Amino acid sequence: MPRRVVFYVEGPSPGVDLLVKSVVISCISFSQCESDKQKCALFDGEENIIQNPRFEDGLNNWSGRGCKIALHDSMSDGNILPVSGKFFGSTENRTDYWNGIQQDITGRVKRKLAYDFIATVRIFGNNISTANVKATLYIQTADLREQYIGVASVQATDKDWVQLKGKFLVNGSPSRAVIFLEGPPPGTDILLDNLIVKRAAKAPPASPPVVENAAFGVNVIANSNLNDGTNGWFPLGNCNLSVGNGSPHILPPMAKDSLGAHEPLSGSYILVTNRTQTWMGPAQMITEKLKLYLTYQVSAWIRVANHASKPQNINIALGVDGQWVNGGQIESSDDKWHEIGGSFRIEKQPTKVMVYVQGPEAGVDLMVAGLQIFPVDRRARFRQLKKETDLIRKRDVILKFSSSDSATLVGTSVKIRQTQNTFPFGTCINRSNIDNEDIVDFFAKNFNWAVFENELKWYWTEPQKGNLNYKDADDLLSLCANHNIQLRGHCIFWEAESSVQSWIRNLNKDDLTSAVENRLAGLLTRYSGKFKHYDVNNEMLHGSFYQDRLGKDIRAHMFKTANQLDPTATLFVNDYNIEDGCDARSSPEKYIEHILDLRAQGGPVGGIGVQGHINSPVGPVVRSALDNLGVLGLPIWFTELDVSSDNEFVRADDLEVMLRESFAHPAVEGVVLWGFWELFMSRDNAYLVNAEGDLNEAGKRYVALKQEWLSRARGRIDEQGKFEFRGFYGVYEVEVEVANDVSKEKMVKASFVVDKGEGPIVISINL
Repeated sequence: MPRRVVFYVEGPSPGVDLLVKSVVISCISFSQCESDKQKCALFDGEENIIQNPRFEDGLNNWSGRGCKIALHDSMSDGNILPVSGKFFGSTENRTDYWNGIQQDITGRVKRKLAYDFIATVRIFGNNISTANVKATLYIQTADLREQYIGVASVQATDKDWVQLKGKFLVNGSPSRAVIFLEGPPPGTDILLDNLIVKRAAKAPPASPPVVENAAFGVNVIANSNLNDGTNGWFPLGNCNLSVGNGSPHILPPMAKDSLGAHEPLSGSYILVTNRTQTWMGPAQMITEKLKLYLTYQVSAWIRVANHASKPQNINIALGVDGQWVNGGQIESSDDKWHEIGGSFRIEKQPTKVMVYVQGPEAGVDLMVAGLQIFPVDRRARFRQLKKETDLIRKRDVILKFSSSDSATLVGTSVKIRQTQNTFPFGTCINRSNIDNEDIVDFFAKNFNWAVFENELKWYWTEPQKGNLNYKDADDLLSLCANHNIQLRGHCIFWEAESSVQSWIRNLNKDDLTSAVENRLAGLLTRYSGKFKHYDVNNEMLHGSFYQDRLGKDIRAHMFKTANQLDPTATLFVNDYNIEDGCDARSSPEKYIEHILDLRAQGGPVGGIGVQGHINSPVGPVVRSALDNLGVLGLPIWFTELDVSSDNEFVRADDLEVMLRESFAHPAVEGVVLWGFWELFMSRDNAYLVNAEGDLNEAGKRYVALKQEWLSRARGRIDEQGKFEFRGFYGVYEVEVEVANDVSKEKMVKASFVVDKGEGPIVISINL
């Protein structure tokens, strides 16, 4: 053992300062720890609510969940040893995936508090070398309602101990709470060395990333115009690169929207021939040219050089330390030049970044022109969007005042305050949120629309045939009605087979047809007039469960029947990867074709749902998609918007991009977030409010934008008894100081509404 160990960080050139934010040192594997003598902070159980966490008291406080459990000091002829104490526990005779080891923690877990979960686990037996081990919290409420909360998940092995880490929060006051491990296939045992569940520490204050010399708009691609032949480029694989002429001289529109006036392209392109694999194409190394946390726009002209037998998928990709990152994707079915556009961001320091163009099948030649990768100036874009927002979301207002003595009104002080912007800003919620008054309070104050996360989906309302559960949806419906919040219905059907419950998957064609009809009649009759929108058949561009089994006409039939049963609801298509240029299956062009096809069959599609689960958004790319969809003349809604970054300042910027682009686009008529509270979102690092109610930077940005989009004005009534201003659509309050004989002046308040419309609106107010 060494007497002294020094850890140090080095590397930059002399004169360059090195900033270290944090350092974590841990064992590569738990088997390398030396048991009792090297107890680390992981095993500090002072605040642990788990009793007998290291099995020092045998199996007391532990039990099997659908199986037996056992205590060990070693297994497998001494090859498996405990790492934190003298013993570990295991399951025995598991016959189902949900079987595992558990502890009842009723009375020890408190509502509205966040808890960290840390366990040390591995698997054993049944010739399984790797399997998913999950931690789940079972909650039963006083009214016997049950809830299963996923806490953590890890890919465990039979070779070494691994950490299973997660976090959870309980909204209500449980009458029973049980934490348990589950997941591996039947016959494979779960081994547990230790378990800690303790109050989660408050996260330290976040800070924005420091980016120096951002060089917005500067292309990181060398020799992009090919003025120096193919220098700077290399073939990925054994394909051949050469230079040809005849590509467009103009920038692709999305790049032009970001870069503005720009020198024309050279008209030269890279021709890629002798491709024997789909991944072969032109490539460059750009490792040293990228900066962490900057958002980069990707743009190029792409063409398939020779006629292919079918449409070809083309992708600008980045290899970041061996991981594929999508920089944009299109499908080409002709020999014309096509714009490809996308974006990306790198948030962890890479050792190697390569950009390459790939995709067409082997033997298909590829042409690439004017590839641009440049960091975008979001603040400059925001300034432009503010001007566009003023044009489409505001209206000139003329307040015309009158009183018994109109002469006394001239010069009277007027104060205008908007109390509500009527543009729909919504969020998804779930049944468990109702039990947390802090979540409900934020929800009611900051949103005027809502959608249920799962509670209206078929697998939730009828998990087994004939076993109907509408109580959760009814509870959420009552909550929204009490707060005057309007609702989207999500969703009647879902085309992704993985989201179809097993009893539906097992039906024959006739029985499936009958089940579909019963679903339509049951749901839409029960809630007739309650939901303003319905997503009729979710994600039809990415799934085809019902169409494959019932024929192409079933999709239009669903729309027609839904419209007959509830003609008050607007019926939406709803899909993902529409707006970011990253998925050739769901490009705006494909979405338009899909919508027109449904309408040609008589399907009354009334709205376009763009989910908006987006990474590193770039305004012009999003705007281009919205412009394309806007030609249909249908309302566009972002229906499931979320953005993700481990840095909450970057997350806030991403959210601002999406909200400003939406609010500044005339075809967008609503935005619904896919959640806002930590631990109650489907996506990591996407929340606006921390688990215990603290607003993070993304949440502060959302609230600030909502405030920015409320108009205020003050001044005096003119000689014609008027006061004029320009304001956002919505509800207003006006205060006027009116003179009288008794007190000389009094404050008179009145409210009015500025409706959407063309030209100035004249509103008469009698004082």
